[in-house]
Amino acid sequence: MKKTKIDHYTDKEALDFHKEKKPGKIEISSSKNMTTKRDLALAYSPGVAAPVRAISDNPEAAFDYTSKGNLVAVISNGSAILGMGNLGALASKPVMEGKAVLFKRFADIDSIDLEIDSDDTEEIINSIKNFGPSFGGINLEDIAAPDCFIIEDKLKEILDIPVFHDDQHGTAIITTAALINALDISKKKIDKVKIVVNGAGASAMACANLFKKSGVPNENITMVDRKGVIYKGRENLNQWKSSHAIETEHRTLSDAINNADVFLGLSAKGTLTKEMVKKMAKNPIIFACANPDPEITPEEVEEVRNDAIIATGRSDYANQVNNLIGFPYIFRGALDVRAKTINEEMKVAAALAIANLAKEDVPDEVVAAMGGERPHYGKDYIIPSTFDPRLISVIPAAVARAAMETKVARINIKDFDVYKDQLKQRLDPTVTILQGVNNYIKKKQKKVVFADGEDENMLKAAIAFKNSKLGIPILVGKEELIKKQIKKIGYNENFDIEIVNSKDKEKRERYVKYLFRRLQREKGMLERDCDRLIRNDRVIWASCMVACNDADAMVTGNTRRYSSSLEKVIQVVDPRPGEIMFGLNLVVNRGKTIFICDTSVIEYPDAKQLAEMAKSAARVVRLFGFDPKVAFLSHSTFGEPATDRTKRLSDAVEILKKDKVDFKFDGEMQPDVALDEIYKELYPFSEIVGNSNVLVMPSQHSAAISYKMIKSMSRAKVIGPLLIGLGLPIEIAPLRSSTSEILNLASIAAYSSDVIKYEK
Repeated sequence: MKKTKIDHYTDKEALDFHKEKKPGKIEISSSKNMTTKRDLALAYSPGVAAPVRAISDNPEAAFDYTSKGNLVAVISNGSAILGMGNLGALASKPVMEGKAVLFKRFADIDSIDLEIDSDDTEEIINSIKNFGPSFGGINLEDIAAPDCFIIEDKLKEILDIPVFHDDQHGTAIITTAALINALDISKKKIDKVKIVVNGAGASAMACANLFKKSGVPNENITMVDRKGVIYKGRENLNQWKSSHAIETEHRTLSDAINNADVFLGLSAKGTLTKEMVKKMAKNPIIFACANPDPEITPEEVEEVRNDAIIATGRSDYANQVNNLIGFPYIFRGALDVRAKTINEEMKVAAALAIANLAKEDVPDEVVAAMGGERPHYGKDYIIPSTFDPRLISVIPAAVARAAMETKVARINIKDFDVYKDQLKQRLDPTVTILQGVNNYIKKKQKKVVFADGEDENMLKAAIAFKNSKLGIPILVGKEELIKKQIKKIGYNENFDIEIVNSKDKEKRERYVKYLFRRLQREKGMLERDCDRLIRNDRVIWASCMVACNDADAMVTGNTRRYSSSLEKVIQVVDPRPGEIMFGLNLVVNRGKTIFICDTSVIEYPDAKQLAEMAKSAARVVRLFGFDPKVAFLSHSTFGEPATDRTKRLSDAVEILKKDKVDFKFDGEMQPDVALDEIYKELYPFSEIVGNSNVLVMPSQHSAAISYKMIKSMSRAKVIGPLLIGLGLPIEIAPLRSSTSEILNLASIAAYSSDVIKYEK
């Protein structure tokens, strides 16, 4: 079982992340326009009176007229924070905000974190009872046992919305899914296996309960706490531990593990030894889920057994038991049918859906999202990947169906195929795209040059690139200045990252010869002119590194204007043979993805250039998993009004028709015609009206203005501009790009270096 180094960050980076721009990780935004006096009147007074009266007459109307139906409260008192213990309610707020972000990111659920400063269970219950009706669901988090049991059980009696303690049930659902598949692979029957659960906290008890609900006999599960086996007759057991006590002579973990089929650890590092593993039954199943360090590592197990199926809670091993596979999607399904609770049948349905998904053949689009890796059901793949895009459509549908069948749903879904399609639309495609790119390049480990190594954001991106195991970064700059910046960020100044500059005589001489061969006739440069460029310009130096095979890819920019960086790059690198060079931006806003070109290179393209741009854009869009639908944009639509400036666009359309390209295209048309389905009935003859995803702009200035306005004035996510058609994998970050934007471009450059055939 392969292990990779875990991602790490300094405390300063984490603190800066939470503090920058706007403190915290969440904010409230309006889902309605709030621009005119009429908008405000409808939103507040007097317009708000109508839904108030409707809800007063019928409380169920709150689902129709408020955010209740898609709103979850993430609640903690900070008594058991992330394994750090009782640090108080306020200290838990960063974690609860993080949970809210995960709800939004993975299932498009709005969340508000609420920290209750109390250790009194009755006070907590009353608080949640009183504000509970405002929400569609309650997610309890990081509340110590046994208080979490008391609070959840009581709230389930009082409230008619789902109450879900994720530390318990999320872990139980994912672990049960893993158990179902591990038993299948090892040819063991669920009603015959002997299971040892080491740990008797909230998650351990929830796992044991769901195992029993799934078919494991009560007497076949031995639970062990710090004092030993929980057996009938043991003194001082609380009511929750007593429910798991069995008749047994075993008193220690070492006793209980003898001939056990399954070990589930939710306890502490090192509690399962290699000697204990040797005593387990044939084809043992070992779930060592303590975090951050498991009860036993997979390497230690493999030293003494080669027949074990192993899972951990860590992302650097196969088979990660991760609650992220569960809670967002379980709540999504429950909310979509307005469920009154999340019952045992819904939990089992979720576990079965997760288990069955791992057994399915992985389709190409999922392979792309997972970075080109096609996992196969077996010992090292018993649980789907956290980033499997199928999770959003599979798990909520199973949960919703179970809610309907057990009569806890307020509304029914009539067509589950339509529902699954709607669920898929909730995902942010940029996340899937970049996750696929990153998973792919992690296996390739390309060398990427970060040309502006002294710039803080460029340096942070290079460090993140290394720490995330995306590849091997190389920094260009003065070593003493870079080390000073590294120390400022919070790392040791001798952080292991390569730094290069023109002091490297061997490289400098090679690059001078390379550049002189290129420029001696083209620009009449002398060798000493090339030497001066190499010595004094980091972009020229970094570009030569890629051209001379000392690196695979490069990212630059951020400290200077895009055009200035491009001017330097093209002194070293030609366009790809037969291709046009242009800038392409990927823009995602409110679930819609579009690609805009040319945003950065050709000021006023002619018809042939526009047509070539469309061809190259279609090729790139397909690399990202989209079916290209190209619209040539203008101030006119299909010749109305007709002007000299629109002729280039209509001529480009004719060129593509003549070339018989293999993608859909049309134009010229205005942007709303290209993007808004309302225009379909006006222009039924066009296949792309209302659903275009590649927008070819009439000029660079209109393209750049458009994407920058979208980025600045909306919540759109923008990747790029990607430099298309250059002869080497080099990307240029716009002036003052963020660390994340630079990191994305570096990943795409590394990806391009492997999937695109470049001629050096």
